[in-house]
Amino acid sequence: MDLDAHLGNDYPYSEEDFEKTLLTPSYRVELRNATNEQLDRFISAGMVNDWSLLSWKEVGRPYRVENMAEKRVQWENEHGRNMPVHKAWEMFNRSFHEWFVKDVPSEKKQARQDMFNHLAKFDMKEVRIALKSVIMLNLWNYAHRVKDGIWDPRGKRALFQGLHLKKPRILFLGAAEGYEAMQLYSMYPDGEIVMVDYDEYCKTDRFAQFPDTYPFLGYNSATGQSRVWYKDQMNITYIVDDIRNLPFGHEFDIVLSVGLLEHFSDEVKPEVMEWHRKFLKPGGYAILTTPRNQLQSKVYYKVMEDVMNHTYRELMDIRQMGLYVYENGFDILKHGYIKVHNGIIAQPR
Repeated sequence: MDLDAHLGNDYPYSEEDFEKTLLTPSYRVELRNATNEQLDRFISAGMVNDWSLLSWKEVGRPYRVENMAEKRVQWENEHGRNMPVHKAWEMFNRSFHEWFVKDVPSEKKQARQDMFNHLAKFDMKEVRIALKSVIMLNLWNYAHRVKDGIWDPRGKRALFQGLHLKKPRILFLGAAEGYEAMQLYSMYPDGEIVMVDYDEYCKTDRFAQFPDTYPFLGYNSATGQSRVWYKDQMNITYIVDDIRNLPFGHEFDIVLSVGLLEHFSDEVKPEVMEWHRKFLKPGGYAILTTPRNQLQSKVYYKVMEDVMNHTYRELMDIRQMGLYVYENGFDILKHGYIKVHNGIIAQPR
């Protein structure tokens, strides 16, 4: 596809672009598999037939990411105490967002040039710094742009498919830029999204700067055919508050969290699962994802530690994640994994 030919339009992609993909400087546009008939991007693990028979002795505990970002380590050394959770989340959100808005090809080129310039001057300290930047940019380019592993639209659509909902109210806990709720809305349109995050930066920057021209593949409720949706066509409310302060009752068809459960120790996980239960209508769905415990993820969180590792974090396999969900009162309807995440759809027992 010709990128320049599309960027001048408010809504640059349409049904005419189905089955195409292209790289922008910051992310991948993914319009393949428009009818969602090929679900091979979500692997329905089928590993557990009866969750009541599974034990922690059998599956072991999640892998804990111990290496912290340099800025967190510096802050704790200066203050002589552990960084408060809210402060850690603020640092993470700003650090992570900076990478989403990068012109990656341009920055890769500049980082390589800087490395060669420092090498020519035999400034080995600066060479090491530049080399680290080159490695990080190449990994981010591969994980986010080339493989589209962070947003993973085809995998997320496959996970979300089959809920048989019309005009659902969707509550996104720890919403950040809100990607997955917007993908859900495009698949089950004409409802409402309520996004919640207690860091105002997520609303004012991460969500506000999410590209208006990014196309979400979904459905036209009037025709039943596939169509492209954009952020400003969706009914979205963004609330900045602590999840524990929300005034809602059992009024949402979907309660969604993405990369939330793994940030809490086992003592707090029951409370996190209760956040999903307390806002659901009878028959509603809790949808959760967590990063997978796999070699690629461990390498990613090591190389990208200064970007990612400001908070407590675990990597789980799907059985470990499922046990947390099941033991806290949910029946698991669907479990499996996509590129870098586990995915579960569940309902309260």
